[in-house]
Amino acid sequence: MNKIISTDRAPKAIGPYSQAYLCGNTLYCSGQIAINPETNEFINGGIEEQTSLIIKNIEGLLSAAGYTYDDVVKTTCFLADIKDFTVFNGLYEKAFISKPARSCAAVKELPKGALVEIEVIAVK
Repeated sequence: MNKIISTDRAPKAIGPYSQAYLCGNTLYCSGQIAINPETNEFINGGIEEQTSLIIKNIEGLLSAAGYTYDDVVKTTCFLADIKDFTVFNGLYEKAFISKPARSCAAVKELPKGALVEIEVIAVK
């Protein structure tokens, strides 16, 4: 059974996509940038503030589908500047303690001028 996951604990989709999509026992979460779900406004903080908010928003998406960080099997992470990797990685490892597979790359530009974007896949 396929199901669109929608929650107010994560930012509303800002385009023609779902916050997350449950396909069987696999949850695909759309990439998250630092948008406050209460205001739907992008926060202009530094890498620490943006990463921390994204981690909180991902928890909201996972929870809405009945998943936790322990169920995450793959992440894809995008950084606007690879120089932020050490700070980003320090925050990342506190949330993703189960050490899912990961890709992390520096990209030229992210939506809304974001410094970081994270997407996850979780399986039960």
